[in-house]
Amino acid sequence: MNTIHHLSQYALQELKDSYSEHEIECICKIVYMDVLHYTNIDIHLRKNEILEESFINKFIGIVRLLKSGSPIQYILGETGFAGLRFKSTPSALIPRPETEELVRWVGEWLKPGNRLLDVGSGSGCIGISLARLCQGAHVTGVDISPEAIELARENAILNGVKAEFLLRDILHPQTASWDTYDLIVSNPPYIRESEKGTMEAKVLDHEPHQALFVPDEDPLLFYRAIAEFGLTHLHPQGLLFFEINEAFGQETIALLTRYGYRNIELRKDFYGKERMVKSEKPAQTGNRHN
Repeated sequence: MNTIHHLSQYALQELKDSYSEHEIECICKIVYMDVLHYTNIDIHLRKNEILEESFINKFIGIVRLLKSGSPIQYILGETGFAGLRFKSTPSALIPRPETEELVRWVGEWLKPGNRLLDVGSGSGCIGISLARLCQGAHVTGVDISPEAIELARENAILNGVKAEFLLRDILHPQTASWDTYDLIVSNPPYIRESEKGTMEAKVLDHEPHQALFVPDEDPLLFYRAIAEFGLTHLHPQGLLFFEINEAFGQETIALLTRYGYRNIELRKDFYGKERMVKSEKPAQTGNRHN
């Protein structure tokens, strides 16, 4: 077992009970590209070359960790998002491909000089990607986790962007001073506690629950808090963007409507699920309803 071909077969055999064949192939490719710095072409052309024993041992160790449920992103300590590389640790969620669609949508509206707030910034992937996309924008990310804030600051340096990350609690905004913003974007916790049974063990056992879950009795907790915050902290005609639970598209629209937000647009992700909402700050902020 000393070539890419042999190692890939080993991974398929060891991980077949936990991952699909396609997932295993993708994981192997990530490892070859990340550790060996191979390209796709290298992987194909050099699949029968003898590999160094140090890499073989590392690969076997990675497979064992994967078999125990650890996500590949946490094992390698990094992940890709929107064409950039990010450090990845258990202090923040692993960025999902669907969120890249939200970034692209926000990027269509973000202009140089705009102030953007990323609420629940986690690893910083949303704010940093937008700062790279629109380098004249002023990006601030906030999160309740000190470890996530530190990770986001490291990722900003890694990607060469100027973005500010602050420890803040959006559920208690009165405890800190805030700027005002042209755009607010958030991918807040939105999975109900009752949905845990439908989730993969590698997510439940390894990713931070405070970034994932909300109470069954109040699934729109964070959306309500951010919508209310936006009434006083968005500039006139400011925009609010959310990633949402697919089960609560219409409920999110209804919530934003109650607060007076205008020009509300709901979009589906590439899986056809209702996943993103854009809205505009109310012309008047005096007629809001809880």
